[in-house]
Amino acid sequence: MSKLAWNPGTLLAPVPPALVSCGTLEHPNVLTIAWTGIVCTNPTMTYVSIRPSRYSYKLIRESGEFVINLTTKDLVRACDYCGVKTGAKEDKFAACKLTAEPAGKVSAPLIAQSPLSLECRVKQVLPLGSHDMFLAEVVAVNVDEQYVDKNGKLHLDKCGLVAYAHGEYFELGAKLGSFGYSVRKKPVTSKRKPKRK
Repeated sequence: MSKLAWNPGTLLAPVPPALVSCGTLEHPNVLTIAWTGIVCTNPTMTYVSIRPSRYSYKLIRESGEFVINLTTKDLVRACDYCGVKTGAKEDKFAACKLTAEPAGKVSAPLIAQSPLSLECRVKQVLPLGSHDMFLAEVVAVNVDEQYVDKNGKLHLDKCGLVAYAHGEYFELGAKLGSFGYSVRKKPVTSKRKPKRK
């Protein structure tokens, strides 16, 4: 297989198009972030990278808090809208009919329609060039109880989560495996022939 050599670019895909809420419950704001992910397990650390020119940049810089809300197929239109419009000129919560709910540990609101929200507290801001990275600790996780079974297992596969790849949104599809499935031992089946009666 031959490959073309291109100049450096942001073609790592897919990425989560996350709805990041900031501000306060009384004056909420939301923006869409594709540059986010988990960077450490213990303590649980995440990041969002934001251009300093964005309206939300100042809100997060001043408060040191934000919430990452996962995007579903039902939220994808709002997700796109919040990525191209600015909260400096309109209330995007109202424009997208999103419901702001109080978080447990940060001043930024949760988005009620999201199945899972990560409350985050900024630990460090790293200027990287076009974007600054807000390195943050996840201080609480809020999960819609309808996706948790009676044994306490979370079923994010039932949420209709969305991925973003090269300018397009996709609903996650068929399950191909689970963590560690490639090294799991297959169940031993008996090769003994049944005894004749």
